[in-house]
Amino acid sequence: MSNLATLKTARIVETDEWQLRVDLAAAFRLAAMFDWHEAVANHLSLAVSADGKKFLMNPRWKHFSRIKASELLLLDSSDKETMNRPDAPDLTAWCIHGRMHANVPQARCIIHLHPTYSTALASLTNPDMLPIDQNTARFYNRIAFDMDYGGMANSDAEGDRLGSLLGNKQIMMMGNHGVLICASTVAEAFDLTYYFERAARNLMLAYASGQPLHVMSAQVAEKTAQEWESDRDQFQAHFAEMKAILDEKDPSYAD
Repeated sequence: MSNLATLKTARIVETDEWQLRVDLAAAFRLAAMFDWHEAVANHLSLAVSADGKKFLMNPRWKHFSRIKASELLLLDSSDKETMNRPDAPDLTAWCIHGRMHANVPQARCIIHLHPTYSTALASLTNPDMLPIDQNTARFYNRIAFDMDYGGMANSDAEGDRLGSLLGNKQIMMMGNHGVLICASTVAEAFDLTYYFERAARNLMLAYASGQPLHVMSAQVAEKTAQEWESDRDQFQAHFAEMKAILDEKDPSYAD
C-alpha cells in the first residue's frame, strides 16, 4: 500500500475491519480495471464477524471504479429491517449475499460478477470448465452449477437455494447468469476470479476455433488442480502486487 494509504489507514481507525474495508475496496477497483463489472450492478461482500453474519458490501448503484473503503455498507444478515432503511443495499445483492453470509461457512468473501467469458460459458448447454490447459485444470471438479435460472434473485428463498447448491465449493457457475466465487480472504477470492475468467476465455476461444478440444485426462487434471491448491502464497502476492499498482494509479480506494 502507498504511504498515503497507510497513513490514512492508521489515522482513521486501527482495527482489522478497516484493513478489510481497504482490501474489499481494492477488489472493486480491480474488477473495474479488468472490465469484469457491469454498469452499477454486481456485488462483492466480505464478512467481518466470526460467524460471518456481519459483512461489508458495496452501496446501491455505486460504480466499482469510484468505491472507497469508507463508503462500504456494514450489514447484518440477521437484521430484518435492512431493506427498509434509506441506505438499503440493492435487493438482489441482499438476497444473495445476505443469505450466503448467514448460511455458508466458507463464504467469507463473495464475488458475484458477470464477466464476459465466464458469462458466455455460463450460457452454454454444457458450461463445464473442461481441462484443456493449466488454467482451466485449476477448477477441475471444483465448480458447483446452477442450471435453473428463474429471473432476478429478489427473495431470501433464492439466496438460500443458491447457498444450498454451492455446498462446500468455492465457485458456482450460474447458468444464464454469471459466476459466484467465494473464499476466506479477499486476496484468494480475487485470485480465483482472475484465473477463472482467464480460464473461461481460453476455453471459449478454443471452442471458437471449431477444432476438437484436447482435454486432459482426469488424472492429470486432478493433479494439476491439487498443485494449484498447494501454492497458496501466490494469490497473496498477486493481490499485494495489484494493490501496489492501484496505489501508483489512484490510492483513493483506501480513503
